Amino acid sequence: MTIAHDQGGPCIELECSLPSEVTAIFPFVDKFMLLIRKCGCVPEGESDVEIALREARANAIIHGNHENPRKHVHVRFRCKADEVSIAVKDEGRGFDINKTADPKAPENIGSVHGVAST
Repeated sequence: MTIAHDQGGPCIELECSLPSEVTAIFPFVDKFMLLIRKCGCVPEGESDVEIALREARANAIIHGNHENPRKHVHVRFRCKADEVSIAVKDEGRGFDINKTADPKAPENIGSVHGVAST
């Protein structure tokens, strides 16, 4: 973890690489949320950040890395006084967004994974 100061005040940055293990999601997010609470980075919407991070980690592990234990999920966190940024990246093949169904389409709204299964 790095704590730096810039013109906007203190800034916290954290980067880590984590194994593609579903069982590691909750312990990591729990510790991460403790850090966020201590730093006071997210005064409102803390539970939204927690849910988003759990889902992003799960998607990276399950859909991106296909639970391959040799692959990792990379998380980068940056917190400034007026901005929070969390990036989650897997080591999967990726996908063509133009060939992906619209997750906001009525037929996909209730889908567990954002798109209707075929």
